[in-house]
Amino acid sequence: MSEVLVTRAGGVVTATLNRPERRNAMNAALVARLDELIASLATDREARVLVLTGAGGHFCAGLDLVEVGSAEGDAETRLAAQLARNRRTGERFAAIAALPQVVIARIEGSAHAGGLGFVCGADIAFASAEARFAAPEVRRGLVAAQILPWMARRMGRAATTRMVLEGRTLTAAEALSVGLVHEVAADATALDAAVAACIADVLQGAPGALAETKLLLAALGPVSPDGYAEAGAASFSRCSTGDESREGIAAFREKRKARWA
Repeated sequence: MSEVLVTRAGGVVTATLNRPERRNAMNAALVARLDELIASLATDREARVLVLTGAGGHFCAGLDLVEVGSAEGDAETRLAAQLARNRRTGERFAAIAALPQVVIARIEGSAHAGGLGFVCGADIAFASAEARFAAPEVRRGLVAAQILPWMARRMGRAATTRMVLEGRTLTAAEALSVGLVHEVAADATALDAAVAACIADVLQGAPGALAETKLLLAALGPVSPDGYAEAGAASFSRCSTGDESREGIAAFREKRKARWA
């Protein structure tokens, strides 16, 4: 079974994250397949639109904490592995945003943690009314490192600050109110219709002009200052190999409150 299902209809590419049993949480195999797709699209002049979505009624629950919690090796080895993983996470969001295609996020169910990075890295985001959004890292003893600047770009610093410090879940209506998504549809059928209408509008634009427009939007300013990506990766690595994350991930897996709560 492929962790990312890719279909193509004319110039529209749909990438479906396909780990429904884990709410499409990102493990090594899923992100490797996604990275391959992103790299191929970067030079694909026939593709006009990329739709990111998830299987099984969920978008993406973020990093697979079971995989993170089962990492082996001494402290130095685990720290290095987490540093490399988090660096690549930031690079992935940037690569999605830099694609010449118009990237549309189609969101049902959970869009948590790293899943928010996909939402905010996309150009346009549509959600179903039952979709839920969260940056719960602090509740797991972790930090919202690489998603933080993308959230701030989409929602502004004030809304981002509250979301990452409280760690609570937002409804689709709340996500719309803070600018995290552009439109909320009543159900999956209405969501598909909204995405289809958006695609139809986008395809009225010239491919080169759309790509140039995205370059101009990027030229308005960097997502984060120089050095942030590395500082964020280091911060996440320290937290993910510390006592708080061990307790937070254990509490998550055991469906209980962490001892500090």
